[in-house]
Amino acid sequence: MEEKAGNPGGMEPAEHDLLADLRRARRSLRLRAMNEPPAAARLTTGQRIADAVATVMGSWSFIIVQSAILIVWITANLVGAISGWDPYPFILLNLALSFQDAYAAPVIMMSQNRQQDIDRKAAKKDYRINVKAELEIELLHEKIDQLREWEVLKLTEAVMVLTELQQQSASHACESDSKVGRP
Repeated sequence: MEEKAGNPGGMEPAEHDLLADLRRARRSLRLRAMNEPPAAARLTTGQRIADAVATVMGSWSFIIVQSAILIVWITANLVGAISGWDPYPFILLNLALSFQDAYAAPVIMMSQNRQQDIDRKAAKKDYRINVKAELEIELLHEKIDQLREWEVLKLTEAVMVLTELQQQSASHACESDSKVGRP
């Protein structure tokens, strides 16, 4: 198994450098991960609140409860159970929903942006892993090709040795036939 001079595994220098960089990065990430607390423990109070709000407001239970409150509010004001409190067109209800939206939208956006950053980092990590896997597979293919070349070389040498032996055997047979007097 010969390797090309100055080119371990038959890879291009840029590929070899990238593979070495990926291995170093993997080692440093492992070391850093051992020293860092879990990701959930690193969240700030604001990030935890944003995640909680996004989780609650993005659930069916929130939609059902809010719908029930709106139906009760509108029904109570239309039937007159609460006289003159928020008559049609429900300006107070509109104000309350606008207030809720004014605070909920930025908080949900903060949570989504943080999740998007996490997803972007994960995608970069996945890409680096895929590149490394591709380089490792290429290296394995080259090693297998080298093994095949070596095997073909050895088989060719064996065939030549056997051919020589057969020729020698045939020439010895001819010589012994001529000594015995066979034509």
